[in-house]
Amino acid sequence: MIFDHPEAYRRAFDEGLIRLLDSDSPGAFILVLANAGFDPAIWERLHARLRERLELWRRRYRACLAEGGEPPGAPDDVAVMLRLLVLGFDHLATTEFRQVGDWEAQFNPLRAFRPKRMAGQRVNALHKPFDADGFHFDKPFLRDETFWSGALGGREVRLLYNKFPFVEQHGLLVPEPGARHPQWLRAGDHHWLFSLCAGIGAGLPGFCVGYNAHGAHASVNHLHFQTCVRERSLPVCAAHWRHNGGEREYPGECHRFDEADSAWRFIDGLHHLGMAYNLLYVPGACYCLPRRMQGSRPDPAWSSGFAWYETCGGFTTFRRADFLALDEASIEQALRELRSGMAWTRSGVRNLGPDAMRVSGPSAPPSGR
Repeated sequence: MIFDHPEAYRRAFDEGLIRLLDSDSPGAFILVLANAGFDPAIWERLHARLRERLELWRRRYRACLAEGGEPPGAPDDVAVMLRLLVLGFDHLATTEFRQVGDWEAQFNPLRAFRPKRMAGQRVNALHKPFDADGFHFDKPFLRDETFWSGALGGREVRLLYNKFPFVEQHGLLVPEPGARHPQWLRAGDHHWLFSLCAGIGAGLPGFCVGYNAHGAHASVNHLHFQTCVRERSLPVCAAHWRHNGGEREYPGECHRFDEADSAWRFIDGLHHLGMAYNLLYVPGACYCLPRRMQGSRPDPAWSSGFAWYETCGGFTTFRRADFLALDEASIEQALRELRSGMAWTRSGVRNLGPDAMRVSGPSAPPSGR
């Protein structure tokens, strides 16, 4: 199986992108371009072909528009493709990284083209019913963007490429996509993922999984998790933070759990309270990061929003000036402002603080599986 060894996983990931490059789909081309722009090795291997393919798309779109037709593709993909064609291949910039004290920052201009969908909305509840008419991962046109599918930990899953990646070998893990579960974590999902991460991590070092609750910058209301294989741990995993046994207080709100049951009790409590949260699963641990609901206050000018990657210490910028100017003080202030305003007891029960954010409307009742 591809999850048994880093080389097998990397080979399958790269070969899938190469196959997609020949697809007659603007969405597939955009996906390959953005993944290549994030990874220097893929860019070196594919940039000449990407240039040729973009020129073909330019001719095709021009001919179509000249005849009064509509360019082919899903509306989101057409909008992105038109922006790429206006910019031109020679003006595309690849992702740059730098360390900012404890934090990692990236300049990722291609991700700026991503449709915001749900992540750009103000949200005031953790649960929203699945919308079959909205964007979701069971759309037929997304089948070509599947990296791998099959049984994983006793569940049928689909692993798609992330079209606009911000972490290494970035995937979207969708369990039972045909069941069309909303972005609402259940006990069975959590325990499955906790066990799955430990099992895959044994053969695939650096494997980890992120989760955005609805209201915590999830962009799609269809149950999914974000996978990656990192060479170095995310900043939230550093030993010097108090939640990892160190002496320094993490600027954001973070609770680490080494057992699935204790983590679930905490998460279930957040569901009852209607509090937004992000999660990071690493082999043998779950980091839970309660936070203010998205849209409850403006994001910093240099940020497009805080999801699991940001609350775990990684920050994406879309303008080079912001990337170069970003400093520790700005990052840590943003994380502090994202705190829920709650004081937590050791049992996980919260006390309302003067800054507490109350969420309007009831949360959906928690349900296990």
